[in-house]
Amino acid sequence: MPYAKVLSTGGWVPDRVVKNSFFDYLVKDADNWIFSRTGIRERRFAAENEATSDMATAAALHALEAGSMDPAELECIIVSTSTPDMILPPTACMVQKNIGACNAFAFDMNAVCSGFVYAVETADNFIRSGKYRKVLVIGADTYSKILDFQDKTTCPLFGDGAGAILMTATEEERGILHTLIQSDGCRWDLIQVPSSGSRRPITPETIALRENTFKMAGRSVYTFATDIIPKLIAQVCDGAGVAPGELDFIIPHQANSRIIDVITKKTGIPAGKILLNLDRYGNTAAASVGLALDENLRNGVIREGNMVLMMGFGGGLSWGGILIRI
Repeated sequence: MPYAKVLSTGGWVPDRVVKNSFFDYLVKDADNWIFSRTGIRERRFAAENEATSDMATAAALHALEAGSMDPAELECIIVSTSTPDMILPPTACMVQKNIGACNAFAFDMNAVCSGFVYAVETADNFIRSGKYRKVLVIGADTYSKILDFQDKTTCPLFGDGAGAILMTATEEERGILHTLIQSDGCRWDLIQVPSSGSRRPITPETIALRENTFKMAGRSVYTFATDIIPKLIAQVCDGAGVAPGELDFIIPHQANSRIIDVITKKTGIPAGKILLNLDRYGNTAAASVGLALDENLRNGVIREGNMVLMMGFGGGLSWGGILIRI
């Protein structure tokens, strides 16, 4: 049975840098207020004419270039996003056209901030089946387009971006070693955009109530994340037959530095092993894990042979972990 290895990665963030001071209209001394609560200093916002598919395309092209792969060689493209260009068609098909992947099939996946991990597990299963050998996974989101900029508890948290990973089949015992994904639909209402689909279509009334924007029960989500993530680390490591102390690095969903602080205290894993770009990009939703992976591979922090645990958690509620030997 083949393994799915990481051939290359790619990342993309918009040009527009939005510092915490942008939110001074919401709270006094926004920079200190936001940073002390989240660890975020700035984030990137997409331009008015920039959509999720544009960022996903840029990240995909970077991954293909780094892997020296012709787009025509791709067999599958998975785009994980909860902010697609439009409700249909799939954003992945737009990316397919943009990069010239004429021989691939393409589809979207929505597991909110866990989406990249869910998509990588799906790609891993495709490759392990032996049916497909070259799969491109992209996590991309433009939350700046769905935020309520009157809600100081949510709008400073998010930024836009895309992260991509190009996976190929190998007979070596490397690449994806173990995966675990789970969800708890009983708590779906903790993270939502209430007026955005068939349950409550967008109307002038829902727009007036800002129900077409992102809502999150922050305290409940914090409690969920700090409880589930230490368990997830233990479960993924146990499934792979490795001790948490053997991990070289952990790439968590980039949500909040306070969550990371609790994780290090609960697990005893040194903070130096946890890779973050939260301070510069904020929470980029489905893009966050892939973006951090790409950044740390390109700057040489993650090296060949390293064992890296990637984790996502978010709406659904959903969560998951992927253990990779680079």
